[in-house]
Amino acid sequence: MTSYNVLVVDDELDIRELIQEILTEEGYKVTVASSAREAKEARSNRDFDLILLDIWMPDTDGISLLKEWSESNQLNSSVVMMSGHGTVDTAIESTHLGASSFIEKPLSIAKLLRTVEEALAEKKSKLGSSRVSEFSSFINIGRSNSLKSLRSELRNIANIKSNILIFGEEGTGRVQYAKYLHNISNRSINPCVVCDAVTMSSSNAEAQVFGEEIQNKVLPGHLDQANNGTLIIKNLSHSDTRAQYLLQTVLESDQYKRVNGNAENQLNIRTIGIAGEDYIVDIEKGKLSRELISSLNIKTIHIPPLREHAEDIPDFIKYYVDELVDTQDLVFRRFSVAAQNRLRNFPWPGNHIELKNIVQRLLINGLSEDVTLDEVESELQKEQNKGENFIQKDLLSLPLREAREQFERAYLQQQLILCDGKVGKLAKRVGVERTHLYRKLKSLEINFNKKEV
Repeated sequence: MTSYNVLVVDDELDIRELIQEILTEEGYKVTVASSAREAKEARSNRDFDLILLDIWMPDTDGISLLKEWSESNQLNSSVVMMSGHGTVDTAIESTHLGASSFIEKPLSIAKLLRTVEEALAEKKSKLGSSRVSEFSSFINIGRSNSLKSLRSELRNIANIKSNILIFGEEGTGRVQYAKYLHNISNRSINPCVVCDAVTMSSSNAEAQVFGEEIQNKVLPGHLDQANNGTLIIKNLSHSDTRAQYLLQTVLESDQYKRVNGNAENQLNIRTIGIAGEDYIVDIEKGKLSRELISSLNIKTIHIPPLREHAEDIPDFIKYYVDELVDTQDLVFRRFSVAAQNRLRNFPWPGNHIELKNIVQRLLINGLSEDVTLDEVESELQKEQNKGENFIQKDLLSLPLREAREQFERAYLQQQLILCDGKVGKLAKRVGVERTHLYRKLKSLEINFNKKEV
């Protein structure tokens, strides 16, 4: 079963260690903080399903901290206050600020576990299991700087009214990040509608987007369905020209009229567009409307490919194993360190979709408790064999300069992973002078450890 993330905030070391030990043994993922400052820092790096918050702390007390989170709409976790003797009234008062409940010190292990379970169950019933899953699972996996920065950026823009463009490679979880953005926003109690632009054609786009009125009956379109909430539009580059034009005009005017309708309806949604890594190229080729993108990219978010934060792959492996065991009743298997390291060093052109598929096959096909390096090599070889013809065909369709650039980018990205992101080590491995290699990496827009420069 996938673990819940719990933050314990208490200035007493023995209390923190005791709660951490108890909850860890019960399968929770526990982070500890000794002050309000450390608690804020912990929440800037990830979201928590539950916060156990002490009332009396030296710098900022728990009530003030809870009030700060509540008033700034940053309270997307269940909160249980911990109170010593004489502070029970204050703890009860905290429930009016958003706390689920409180527990008195000295702590009873049975009462602690029961209170934690009840608080998480209450959150699950309020948000629905799918919403809790999105808060506590995929989005929060990964401790790399790139994913920490991404989560922080999403939290910072959660409540802005502007439209947003999320772009990245296929399989990076772009739609999941878009849904997460809705779920932590002040629109979260309203609908989140995902629209696949591929399904829109010149003949049906207007009815799909604006809705239709037939004999005084309203057939709602995507804009009606997402009213006061969020509309996520994926596969923008594959959408019909007419559909792109309709979306662009409504985003510019903030008004729309249903097919066969007379009334102008006010637009009250936030739109999140999903585009590919090379959406700029799609604009230049005429596949994607420049005007539509201009209406969407008031704020742009890039989702990094899996190979650029390969250090997170062991955590994602554990996540997918838990998910597949829970949802598909597969037999649990443990990935050996060698197996995990090999998966870290694979370039993952299909990103999370490819990783999850391989984990699934390894769980289904394995006979022993441990996943071995040989099993992983066998599965990766199948993936590489499938991809060779595609890569070859893809490069052969390009002009020489573009084909060479794509090959060099893929080659150096993979080699950089094998060198743990160290350019000096990479220079020796590929036989290129270091200064020239820095220029090459920069020209190919490959991220590397700039501390070495």
